Order: sequence, then structure tokens, then C-alpha cells
Amino acid sequence: MKLASLFSGGKDSTYAIHVAKKQGHEVKCLLSIFPKSDESHLLHHPNMKWTKLQSQSMNIPQLTITSNSNETDDELSLIENLLQDAKDQFQIEGLVHGGIKSKFQKEKFENVCLKLHLTVIAPLWDIDPEDYMNELIDSKFNFIMTTVSSDGLDDSWLGKTISKSDILSLKHLSEKFGFNLNFEGGEAETFVINCPLFTNSIKINQSQKEWDGYRGRFEIVDAGLNFNA
Repeated sequence: MKLASLFSGGKDSTYAIHVAKKQGHEVKCLLSIFPKSDESHLLHHPNMKWTKLQSQSMNIPQLTITSNSNETDDELSLIENLLQDAKDQFQIEGLVHGGIKSKFQKEKFENVCLKLHLTVIAPLWDIDPEDYMNELIDSKFNFIMTTVSSDGLDDSWLGKTISKSDILSLKHLSEKFGFNLNFEGGEAETFVINCPLFTNSIKINQSQKEWDGYRGRFEIVDAGLNFNA
């Protein structure tokens, strides 16, 4: 099936593409909405502008649009517009997204796709959090944490490339502090710097951290494709 993918640059949307392709689907384009603020209920936002590098590395064209509002209905309208563009340009038959547990998000996407006669593919839906996180590492997904916003997660995690031992630490912290191990509740955000889908890894040339004592953000200031690796 020819698919468009809702794409944020994080582990979930990237891994959903990986799984969909393994299932035999063809991902024709990426759909990325740049939210107005950090308050989006539907969309992942940190370092979105660098998704252009991931698009280039995956050799999958990207359709983008910037939201002027953080209202859910407005964001859904933009998703609908992007999906219509994808239908017109790439003759897509469905949409793949990386949702895991959010019924709110899943229902909104399904309603938009129903309107456009598109099939929804959610390959990560209801996956076990610990199994999933380990599966990412086993599948050679290299990703960093770009935000933290939960008790138990301090600024030492910002910009950190997650390893198997880190997942064990995160599991203990999630059990102690009650956050979601796969971060779908917004406890943290991620950015994929390399994976089997990429022809070249992402090289972060310059970055900066922001930390207010509880919430933090790792901002990629300058990055490019690593052609030497």
C-alpha cells in the first residue's frame, strides 16, 4: 500500500515507517506540521526544522506546513490539507503514524482518514513499552532525548543517545516516578540521528540546553548529514 507518514523526527514516527516498510508498504512522503507552540495535543514539536535532514537521508520527500494555532481542530484541518496534497501528488492510499496508547490521537487521525477514504496503519499500537524501547536499540535506532518534563528526568538526559543500559535506568525511574517508559505522555521527546532507513547519519554541529529545574530542552542549533560515516 502507498502510504504517507506523519513525521516528527522522533523515535515513534521513524520506527513506524521502518515497521510499515518491513510489512511491505511503500512510504511515498512524510507529512510534518510545525506547531505554533509547545502546547500541541497532537503533534511532536522539538527540533522539527531538522526533519529535512532525515527526509533527505531516507530519500522520502517531505510535505510541510506551519500551524498558526495550537487548537486541535486547526491542526486536524492542516493534517487533512497535507493528506489531500499527498493524495494528489503521490496517490497515497493510507497513513502510517507512530501512536502507541493515545486513543484521543488515534481517533482524530482515523476520522480525518475516513473522510479522505484512506486506510490508517498504526504498527506500534499497544506495544509493550519495555519491549519496544529495547526493540529500538536492537534495530539499530540511535536517538537522543531532546526534552524532559517529568519527575525523575533531569538535565543529564538532554542530548543523550539512549543505550540498552539507559533503558534499564529509565525503567527503574518510570516505576519510581510514574512516567510512561516510551514517553508518549510527553514526559520526554526524542530525535533520531541514525537508523537503518538513513543513508547518512545526522551530525549535530552545535546545540544548546535549556533547563529550569524541572523541564528542559536540547535545541539543535546547527546540523548536517554525515557523509564520512
